[in-house]
Amino acid sequence: MKKIIQYLLFLFSGILIAQQTAKSAVLIEKALKEKEILEKTSLVKNVNFTNIGPTIMSGRVADIDVNPNNTMEFYVGYASGGLWYTKNNGTTFTPVLDSSATQNVGDIAIDWSSGTIWVGTGEKNSSRSSYAGIGVLKSIDKGKTWNNVGLLDSHHISRILINPKNTDEVVIGVIGHLYSSNKERGIFKTTDGGETWTKTLFIDENTGIIDVQPAPNNFETLYAASWERNRKAWNFHGNGSKSAIYKSTDAGDSWVKVSDKSGFPMGDGVGRIGLAVFNENIVYALHDSQFRRKGNTNKKPSSTLTKEDFKTMSAGTFLNLTDKKLNSYLKNNGFQEKYRAENVKQMVRVGSVKPIDLAKYLEDANSLLFDTPVVGAEVFKTIDGGASWKKTHEDYLDGLYYSYGYYFGEIRVDYQDENGIYVMGVPILKSKNGGKTFKSISRENVHSDHQALWVNPKKSGHILNGNDGGLNMSYDDGDSWIKLNSPAVGQFYSVYADNQKNYKVYGGLQDNGVWTASHDAKINKRWHQTGQNPYESIMGGDGMQVQVDDRNPNIVYTGYQFGNYFRIDRASGKRTYIQPKHSLGEAPYRFNWQTPIHLSKHNQDILYLGGNKLHRSLNQGHTWETISGDLSSGGKKGNVAYGTLTTISESPFQFGLLYAGSDDGLVHISKNGGGSWSKISNSFPKDLWVSRIVASSHKKERVYISLNGYRFDDFTPYIFMSDDFGQTWKNIGNAIPIASVNVIKEDPVNKNMLYVGTDNGLYVSFNKGNSWEVFSRNLPNVAVHDLVIQPTAKHLIIGTHGRSLYKANIAPLQLLTDDLAEKSAHFFAINSIRKSNNWGSSRGNWSPPNIPEINISFYSNETKKVIVDVFSNDIKVNSISVDADKGFNEVLYDVSFSKKGRKAFVSKYKESALKNAKNGKYYLPKGVYTVKLESATGRFEIY
Repeated sequence: MKKIIQYLLFLFSGILIAQQTAKSAVLIEKALKEKEILEKTSLVKNVNFTNIGPTIMSGRVADIDVNPNNTMEFYVGYASGGLWYTKNNGTTFTPVLDSSATQNVGDIAIDWSSGTIWVGTGEKNSSRSSYAGIGVLKSIDKGKTWNNVGLLDSHHISRILINPKNTDEVVIGVIGHLYSSNKERGIFKTTDGGETWTKTLFIDENTGIIDVQPAPNNFETLYAASWERNRKAWNFHGNGSKSAIYKSTDAGDSWVKVSDKSGFPMGDGVGRIGLAVFNENIVYALHDSQFRRKGNTNKKPSSTLTKEDFKTMSAGTFLNLTDKKLNSYLKNNGFQEKYRAENVKQMVRVGSVKPIDLAKYLEDANSLLFDTPVVGAEVFKTIDGGASWKKTHEDYLDGLYYSYGYYFGEIRVDYQDENGIYVMGVPILKSKNGGKTFKSISRENVHSDHQALWVNPKKSGHILNGNDGGLNMSYDDGDSWIKLNSPAVGQFYSVYADNQKNYKVYGGLQDNGVWTASHDAKINKRWHQTGQNPYESIMGGDGMQVQVDDRNPNIVYTGYQFGNYFRIDRASGKRTYIQPKHSLGEAPYRFNWQTPIHLSKHNQDILYLGGNKLHRSLNQGHTWETISGDLSSGGKKGNVAYGTLTTISESPFQFGLLYAGSDDGLVHISKNGGGSWSKISNSFPKDLWVSRIVASSHKKERVYISLNGYRFDDFTPYIFMSDDFGQTWKNIGNAIPIASVNVIKEDPVNKNMLYVGTDNGLYVSFNKGNSWEVFSRNLPNVAVHDLVIQPTAKHLIIGTHGRSLYKANIAPLQLLTDDLAEKSAHFFAINSIRKSNNWGSSRGNWSPPNIPEINISFYSNETKKVIVDVFSNDIKVNSISVDADKGFNEVLYDVSFSKKGRKAFVSKYKESALKNAKNGKYYLPKGVYTVKLESATGRFEIY
């Protein structure tokens, strides 16, 4: 009876998962159609965005595919930055996925004979910022247009293989959902170019396929690696007994497990597996072993104390330690100055502190990341088609994975040399003896964290390497590398703009630190000549939030993951570590990966920093006071920092009117500078990440909140507004197509205007969220992580997680009111332009001519063809025909005369001698000019 009940429960759960999968696919398809419609009707679809870089540090590479007959031609897929194409060996790249519905790439495959491109969306890495995809995209015109050919609920795709003898036959490895169970995972195959799919291997709803590789010249023989994984907001479990190696001898129609009882590890400790197939029988496997190491593998000098010593040390033994030995431990491990041997021993004597507290004091999220004593990376080889496996090396491959091997897992073999293999982790290692020994081929211009590698099958030593810092190329087997970072594919977590006249932008990036540049920096290759890139690195690690002192732009607060923040004096170069420290004996503070900071606008000496408690410094981070209790639900057991603050906001109307939001769905308010706190999130969906809080600058009682359900595979856009300090809330996110919300920003000029950045694009509302318009001009469907408005320049700068930074002029948008929208047309302010005698001339004989340009921006209340007339007094000097859309429009005018306009101008001003420029055009002289469109009038000046 018990077995029958268990079977029925299993059957019922399978039915539920299948229903959820179907529902999820329908919702994704519906959202994509909704956004496509919004893009066509949006009032802001003509608002132009300009990419302002940076390009130098790039972003995480997902895959590389090279033309086997012309290695100068290849495609590079970036994890969240789209697909890029080069035909000149990486000298320049062109984006080819911008017209698609996503920029999230897991794997790519090219049929070079026809130019057909396959993209498996949703990257394969199971990291904190691994965005879900929308299935399989296919282009038959080299990326001009894209069709979705299925597997919409797959979320994350690891590998695409095209049968070279029948290119309609494609095998795909699907990892599946990252944060929940689903059935659309395993291996899928099509024989009709994606019209239909057959699932040929399915293990269970929590185990997907992380790698599939064919035997060269024999597509019938395939090897695949399954991966059991489960990520939660508070924990990642990247191993399990369902992780294994499978083999097919019929091109993926059927599969047999070949890793059981074969010498390859089995059981709950089996982690991610990467495969490299030399031929039908010889295969290498790179395994992230999560089995524990045996014995003490980290020998230490007996005179040195480690935190492990204190975990079992008695009070008596502790008190017998010499002061010198104890002080050495305290100093070397960064204990605060007040903790020295004498006073710590006294604390132990009176019982306020125990010896174990000296170990716990150090156990923050960063230290725990590197403390796990697992086996880690290991390489196995089979020479009999998987019947037996043997580890290739005796020693541990320490320093390759540390304890986050789930982030790596790729291995390659040189098809010219059976014993030449490459393994990828934090460094990239090479072996020339079949994996017995390895050496690093990382170099000074190669970023760490390696994700993809192409090895030329016809020429040993020619390799392309993709990592978290972009793309590198080598022709001498890794002895030297060329960096190929020209695409703007930076993965920004945050963006900031200071208040200088020629203001600077700052941003923190995934695994690429914090960078800054002038907002008008030229993003080109000239820096190779000058030796100075316009973007400057000011912090390493995973770059986090930035705040700049309004009184002195040289004082910058920023840092890296888990709350490691600094105060930087850029004038002197001095940097001071300012993270708040808990007291000895107190539970360590929990800091989020993206720890929030906030510099008070009421007093620029006052800085807030959020752990699980809110901390405030009154003196630029020199000292701290804790002004709250735990503002989370208290954390959960796991290996990811959780139960932490994620966002802080202070009202511009009142010092000490504070809001704080946590990663587990709690929002609190304090009206007295942290003296007391009230929870105001009881009506929200439970447990979701509070991605942003904004205290209004237009109304003291108003506050905006966004919640992000990405870590529960819930992509609903949750946005709420309150006009009574959070006592009641209005949901204002319903009109946005499904996409998780990362940021909401209130416009500083227009009280009704809001901006929202989602995992799939940028929106604006002109009516406090009752309806939303989507931006799309020169802005692909990419994750928008952060927004900042530079109030003087009236620029909106967006930090994307995959396509670096964009900038747009929002001055016209800020003026939109109901009255203006009712007009047939309205001109916005037109910038003046300085007259130059060089207009129409070339700098040299072979350079293009210098063409002047002004941007005429106007609003139209309907879609129609219109004529913009330009007048000098009553003389019409030119007319411009425009296909205007309902909403905001921009037309570029080169300030030239039309033939008829020049004739009329000369006829009236006979004394005026107009000279034609070297390009044959006649340009307007200095003066004030009027532009007219129906009843609308505008002006600009040439001075």
